Amino acid sequence: MSGFLAATVSFPAVLLSFLLVVVVLYWLLVLVGADFDLFDGDAGADGADGADGNGGVMDTLGLGGVPLMVALSLWITLSWLLAMIGTIVLGALALAPAVDVLVGSGVLLVALLGGLLVTRFIVVPIRRALPSADEPTRSDFVGRICVIRTGHVSDTFGQAEITAEDGSSAIVQVRRPVELDGPPLRAGSEALIIDYDADREIFWVDAAPSTRSTDNSTKEA
Repeated sequence: MSGFLAATVSFPAVLLSFLLVVVVLYWLLVLVGADFDLFDGDAGADGADGADGNGGVMDTLGLGGVPLMVALSLWITLSWLLAMIGTIVLGALALAPAVDVLVGSGVLLVALLGGLLVTRFIVVPIRRALPSADEPTRSDFVGRICVIRTGHVSDTFGQAEITAEDGSSAIVQVRRPVELDGPPLRAGSEALIIDYDADREIFWVDAAPSTRSTDNSTKEA
């Protein structure tokens, strides 16, 4: 046991031992409810990890597509294990100090590369298990219902409130084509989003089926 502890504070394992302590502290804080927005991003998303270019680096290393700290934690832990094996072997060889440092540097490099290779194999099933998180676009709202928030809607004026899948809402510009007939769209009435004009950044709407049914029932009465 004393030999193992000595190896953790010996070169080259000591360098990775420090990083491993940081990783352990991070996950302990996460378990007690700490929130680290800087490290919660996707390792393969540009800028999502809070540092410019880190996403591209992780993709290049083959660790993209999983949360950044998951990939780093696996890499550091596996590299540390390999470095520990190399450090114990070096201790048993009892090399001269200069040679020990030179060989130890090689062991550190091999440990980092070996840990990276194993981590790349491990993240493959993790990446496949994670749900895809495609960024929503405004075109995704076509076919959905919105609520009019202005007194009327025409081909030149109108605003409505739309609600996303996550429950968030926003006020957007809406227009109604002049060729469409039907009940007028007033504040509080529902409208169907039929198209999105990306150049003008407006939604084209028409009366919702429920609004048309209510209007027809009123006319028949």
